[in-house]
This record gives sequence, structure tokens and C-alpha cells, in this order.
Amino acid sequence: MMTSQQKLETIMSRYEGVAADLIPVLQDIQDEFNYLPQDELKVVAGRLNVPLTRVYSVATFFKMFSLEPRGKHLIRVCLGTACHLRGGQRLVETVGRRLNLEPGQATEDRQFSLETVGCLGSCAQAPLMMIDDKYFGRMAVDKVPKILKPYKQ
Repeated sequence: MMTSQQKLETIMSRYEGVAADLIPVLQDIQDEFNYLPQDELKVVAGRLNVPLTRVYSVATFFKMFSLEPRGKHLIRVCLGTACHLRGGQRLVETVGRRLNLEPGQATEDRQFSLETVGCLGSCAQAPLMMIDDKYFGRMAVDKVPKILKPYKQ
């Protein structure tokens, strides 16, 4: 099994080591570790010759990045206008109760993370929830247990 340093070296070896590589490198680190570990960000800053403040600025600007460990499965619940009006907040509360977490947190076993988002781009299907890359439209709180079940395996 590779150490985190070896994983980072593998990622960095795919790039030229210039500042323009910052976002793709961060995407690969996010994919590998499921978040952006602080130690790896320091190495990236040095290797790309980019100030650490800029690395953090990019990491906190884009919603796809997380500085905290995320769960294996990322649950996103839309709270855009259409979803909010059709019960998006109740959906967030239901998922949170079932998994014992708040938006922005991961479960203790790191199986799930919960996030709220401003729009998932399918307002006609409101309220909308996403688990990893799969969309669940016209959601209702009574559908939550059945949808979560296969992900709990």
C-alpha cells in the first residue's frame, strides 16, 4: 500500500510543475484523498512555486474542494429556489437525522458527507438530491431510507 507521500509524488509526476497546474493537481489530490490534506498542500505550494495563501485561496473558492475529510459518498441536497419551495430543507434535515450529521460534516465512519448546494441544475425535478454522481429527483422524505440503503453496504 502506498504512503500518502508516494501518492502525492505519483500525482505530481503527471505535471510540469508550473503554477498553471495548481487546479488540476488539487483535483487529483481531492480524488485520491477525498479532501485536501494540509501537508500535501504545503508540498504542492513548494513544488509549483505558488504561495501557500494562493493554494488555500483556490482550495476554499471552489466548492468541489474540501479541506476537511469527506465521506466515501458525498450527498448534496439542492436548496435553490425551486428545491427550497418544494421541501429541500426538510430533505436536508431528514438525511441529517438518518445519518447523524449536519451539512458540512462527515459521518464518524467516513461513509457519508452531507452538503447543501445552491443549484443542481434540474429545477423541474425539484426537490433534488445527489449521491456521488447520481441524481435523485422529485425527492420526498419517505424516499430517503430506500435511496440510502444501497450506499450503506
